[in-house]
Amino acid sequence: MISFDNLQKANESIQTTDIKGKDYAEVNQRIKAFRMLFPEGFICTDIISNELGSDMAHVCIIKATVGFMNENDERQVLGTGIAYEKENSTFINKTSYIENCETSAVGRALGMCGIGIDTSVASFEEVQTAITNQDLDKPITAAQLKDLEDLVNNGGVPVDYVCSLYGRKRLKDFNRRAYNHVTEGWETLKEKYIARQNG
Repeated sequence: MISFDNLQKANESIQTTDIKGKDYAEVNQRIKAFRMLFPEGFICTDIISNELGSDMAHVCIIKATVGFMNENDERQVLGTGIAYEKENSTFINKTSYIENCETSAVGRALGMCGIGIDTSVASFEEVQTAITNQDLDKPITAAQLKDLEDLVNNGGVPVDYVCSLYGRKRLKDFNRRAYNHVTEGWETLKEKYIARQNG
């Protein structure tokens, strides 16, 4: 086991990043501190689920476990962490939602064993993702509504069909996440509609 003094020294080595006036440890800094304390410790991750949601985006849940092997060569778990990410929910999640989820899970597991928690258990990456998601949940702007109306009205797909895919009654009810999903995946959406029409 490690002493509190050693843990404190490892935490003091962590460089933090400011978000809105509060410092957060990045996951790579937590891993570095963990390796200082446990050079031969283990960090394991398991995909709990990675399923396709109703909006045709995958939802991934990963569990991370951190610890070390004791003198009897038995695994001693120091902390676990769970993270959830949705494909296409942010720019990075378009291509790397599984990797992003794994990073968040590892950050939480390390936080649970006391590494990099001087200001928060949440890592920089977690907080940044939460802020991005809050922005994506905001209503679309007037300019975005006009873009969406132009795309749908000129794109050969009925407004009702597009709205039903996202559980909305009108295009003006879309949030920024749904707007991004429609505008960036329009060709795929259109192909699905045509395939449906052709039976």
